[in-house]
Amino acid sequence: MNDFDRMLAGVAPEHPSSDCPDTEPASGNRAWSPWPVVVTLGVALLGVASVLAAVLLTVTPPDVAVASASASATDAPAPNPTPSPVPSRRETPISIADLADPEWVERMAEKAAIPPRALAAYAGAALSVQQTHPHCGLGWNTLAAIGHVETEHGSIFGGSLSVAGVATPAIVGVELSGNGVDAIADTDDGRFDGDPTCDRAVGPMQFIPSTWAQFAQDGNGDGITDIHQIDDAALTAAHYLCAAGRSLHLDENWIAAVGAYNSSTEYNNRVAAAASHYASLV
Repeated sequence: MNDFDRMLAGVAPEHPSSDCPDTEPASGNRAWSPWPVVVTLGVALLGVASVLAAVLLTVTPPDVAVASASASATDAPAPNPTPSPVPSRRETPISIADLADPEWVERMAEKAAIPPRALAAYAGAALSVQQTHPHCGLGWNTLAAIGHVETEHGSIFGGSLSVAGVATPAIVGVELSGNGVDAIADTDDGRFDGDPTCDRAVGPMQFIPSTWAQFAQDGNGDGITDIHQIDDAALTAAHYLCAAGRSLHLDENWIAAVGAYNSSTEYNNRVAAAASHYASLV
């Protein structure tokens, strides 16, 4: 079992089966639900102090200023459930990466050891959902923690994010065959993950194709939702975490939101630890 497999699915199979079930289980990895009422007791090992530190670190002044006056609810990207082949006709696309103060991004990226291109996306996504989901309370540090645990901010296995924010090479997870991981039959004919038999998690924020189809966002304003592009992926993750409409200021809601992203208690603990670390750097 390697670190990448563990990051993608909690516990990964050494020799995953090539046979997938016809239907996916109710507990399928990253298959959205309005969060369970009862949180696994094992998550309680996080401790109240750890969760409180990880819950909400917003990117509001004085540490981060909105760089564009157009960061309003009307200018925020609208939900686009399927990738669109039609590019945006806006002369100047609005990218969430431009919302955070560049000086803050540069300073915090160095302190947190996060690639600036990824941090700009996390901060911009958090700023964007402050407008579209004002009661969510999602902090940039939570998005950064998920990006770290999932793919090391798109840099896993020596990869990186391009200037345009695209993960290169493409990041595709293990086959979700049910052998040590969730069992999720193919939902996209291999369009996103190249696997016509089973689904796989894809991109820098590791979405399965069915979840991407439901929540995909155009984070860089180019009129296309690209699962491999960090602005699109970070904004999609933000909308996904805020989807249940509950405040992430509350410990149980934060735990449940991250648990919906990946149900593993170990995963929840790792995200909480990373989010707490990033919060401590401000």
